[in-house]
Amino acid sequence: MRVVVARPRGFCAGVDRAIEIVELALASYGSPVYVRHAIVHNKHVVHTLEVKGAVFVEEISDIPDDSMVVFSAHGVSPAVWQEIEERNNTGANLEVIDATCPLVTKVHMEVRKYSKDGYEIILVGHRGHVEVLGTSGEAPEHVLLVSTAQDAERVTVSDPSKVAYVTQTTLSLDDTSEIVDILRKRFPQIRGPKKPDICYATQNRQDAVKELASFCDVIYIVGSEESSNTKRLVETAILCGVPARLVENAEALKDILEKDRPRDNAVIGLSSGASTPETLVNEVIEIFRTLGVERVEELKGVEEIIQFPPPRSLREISKGEKDGE
Repeated sequence: MRVVVARPRGFCAGVDRAIEIVELALASYGSPVYVRHAIVHNKHVVHTLEVKGAVFVEEISDIPDDSMVVFSAHGVSPAVWQEIEERNNTGANLEVIDATCPLVTKVHMEVRKYSKDGYEIILVGHRGHVEVLGTSGEAPEHVLLVSTAQDAERVTVSDPSKVAYVTQTTLSLDDTSEIVDILRKRFPQIRGPKKPDICYATQNRQDAVKELASFCDVIYIVGSEESSNTKRLVETAILCGVPARLVENAEALKDILEKDRPRDNAVIGLSSGASTPETLVNEVIEIFRTLGVERVEELKGVEEIIQFPPPRSLREISKGEKDGE
């Protein structure tokens, strides 16, 4: 039995930035710092930040006056910003730091532009996902949600010459391509983004899982059930014809292996979602070592060098405090 680990895997630049923003806010302003929604979709990350003093809430009304507020990496709709403004107009004194991933912000800007130009906008995404709620909230009267190929076949628009599409950033490349192909056939004049909305990290991780699937007997993806991009990695492996399981952590893997242990000469693929810390992957590898795995290899893969720095104002505050120590 041997384990082959995908590369790239784990944290993307947007997740790194969001977590760093919360940590810098805690260091600069002290606790509590209130975060609207899970900063990223990983329970381990959320718990770690809670221990440091972050408080996660779903509603702005749950945040007390005179508080520091961080918006999660998934982005929020203008209605949420409006709620903050209304609270502040009554003296709430809420200060906001926006940790929205820049790639999600790109999609928001596309929706605003298409809406301003009078287009109906087809948003390809998963109903109820927090990123989709934020994106559609930019122009709710102009946005039509499409989640499946069947939806794409059925969706109707008032003017086929004035329609555009955008996508959720964490979707499956294959599923999205099928949906976009259907939309282009039905609406030949449809406009789309100049660069794909699906994030580079999502694409790279799906490509790496496809490579694993070309020679592995089974693939395990480390991450949370709440994470869209993590679940897409599982689906990617399965579509390639390889059994795949999502595992939350090492303890969850133990439970799975008690019922369904790979054969002794199996080649095991391992990857993780873009919101999964590497510590969880290492703990999963240790479980396999207890089964007698001696060979742990890593794919060459794509080297990701993209970085998204936190807001300059927050970095300057943190730097000033360190210089004054």
